[in-house]
Amino acid sequence: MARTNFTQRVTGSLVLSFALFTSASTVGSVAVLSAQARGPVQRVVQGTVQDKNGVAIKGAVVYLQDSRTNSVKSAIALDNGSYRFVQLTQGTDYSIWAKSEDKKSATKTISSFDTKNELTINLKID
Repeated sequence: MARTNFTQRVTGSLVLSFALFTSASTVGSVAVLSAQARGPVQRVVQGTVQDKNGVAIKGAVVYLQDSRTNSVKSAIALDNGSYRFVQLTQGTDYSIWAKSEDKKSATKTISSFDTKNELTINLKID
């Protein structure tokens, strides 16, 4: 009788352990699949364009160049000098600069090695 009771307990423990392992594996698989379904991580680059005195430059054109394809996106700075680029590919180097009238900011580089998903880059036009 004691041997049967012991065997039932061991068997029950093994079944429970297997069930827990199987459900944990399933949850892990679902998490990986849902992350893959969302697609690659995308970046946001934002900031402000200012003159040498720190005053926002409304209407400045901000250029963002993809170093792999050389394609260029542009954005117009808002009233407060802010700009924003969204849905940028992680793992790509970019160059960014701004122009207003006949003046240009320094060109800054966004490295593919920077793992931040949201970057703030402020540009100054002298």
